[in-house]
Amino acid sequence: MINIIYEDNHLLVVEKPINIPVQGDKSNDVDFLTMLKDYIKKRDKKPGNVYLGLVHRLDRPVGGIMVFAKTSKCASRLSEQIRTNMMKKTYYAVLENKVNNKGTLKDKLLKDTKKNIVKVDENGKDAILNYELIDYKNNLSLVKIDLVTGRSHQIRVQFSSRNFPLYGDQKYNKNSKPGEQIALFSNSITFNHPITKERLTFKIDLPNRYPWNIF
Repeated sequence: MINIIYEDNHLLVVEKPINIPVQGDKSNDVDFLTMLKDYIKKRDKKPGNVYLGLVHRLDRPVGGIMVFAKTSKCASRLSEQIRTNMMKKTYYAVLENKVNNKGTLKDKLLKDTKKNIVKVDENGKDAILNYELIDYKNNLSLVKIDLVTGRSHQIRVQFSSRNFPLYGDQKYNKNSKPGEQIALFSNSITFNHPITKERLTFKIDLPNRYPWNIF
């Protein structure tokens, strides 16, 4: 079941399920972009291919809110908003150990595309995020995160490099157990409508499962 949060002739705002790649990868598993195109094609009985522009991504294990463009003009305008930091995305994460009440993390991150891992490296690209501690229980910190830059694996690497790895992160948390689900969720997105210019914000609830539900 696809959870559509908002749709008009220009935009599609939707919840990405966990553990589904946003677009096709070497796993050859069904990807979210293809799922959405197929859904729209069947729903609207479209004879040809469906255009759906991918303007931003979520890591495969991460769920939450995303916006897609239904025309190429909207795709280019949304991409420009991302480039100029006009699009704002808020994430929540559950971290191991107790973090400070609020802070800003700044690093340079370098991606190894062959291994699909990211590390802090002086040769990398600037990565900045702001966070706020919302609650702390059972040696777990619930934090709200405002991304300033959108680097690959950014939240996961920046916190794990400071000994605050994300709960259930199979890639960057050596304490994670097989089968645990990463506690990172894209909760809200704000941007200007590419046609009407209206400032829009969309939010969805955090998952109702452990460790989210202990807070």
